[in-house]
Amino acid sequence: VQLQASGGGLVQAGGSLRLSCVASGRALRTYAMGWFRQAPGKEREFVAAISWSATSTYYSNSVKGRFTISRDDAKNTVYLQMNNLKFEDTAVYYCAAGGRSDWRYNTQITAAYDHWGQGTQVTVSS
Repeated sequence: VQLQASGGGLVQAGGSLRLSCVASGRALRTYAMGWFRQAPGKEREFVAAISWSATSTYYSNSVKGRFTISRDDAKNTVYLQMNNLKFEDTAVYYCAAGGRSDWRYNTQITAAYDHWGQGTQVTVSS
């Protein structure tokens, strides 16, 4: 599967953005999906994840209550709605697809995802 992330940009603190990740080559419904981010000089970190059929969602403590992950399998697309953005949310955001049976025990680990998009830059001005 190939993943294409988009929707990043420059936004003021307190603003909102919605990221999209479109899958091609294989149906999105066969994957659990995640969003990660990486700021300059820092390791890639978990942001949010959603299970097959959207039965479960997971969030890092830093974004819980502000970000919402969702999926539309008919459109082969996963979304990340980001509200009340903060300066510290500035990073390159990556979508990722995972399909292993033990995924739900490792949702926050990069190794649980086999396919990655190219990333989209989110910059929040203070």
